[in-house]
Amino acid sequence: MGQQEVYNYLKMNKKSWFTTKQIANGLKASIGSVTNNIKKLRKSSLINFRATSRKNQFEYKFKN
Repeated sequence: MGQQEVYNYLKMNKKSWFTTKQIANGLKASIGSVTNNIKKLRKSSLINFRATSRKNQFEYKFKN
């Protein structure tokens, strides 16, 4: 599982915000794998992210 799968998942669901757990469930992948790929996508500014009400939890969305 790589960045492309996570990126494509967010792209297919452009209007929704997802946590890493929701993305992992949708892709049937491990949370650790999704988290590592999300970090890389955040550094390259390919996705939007925002903090949730929970400490150290973020939601992610495809950048239009």
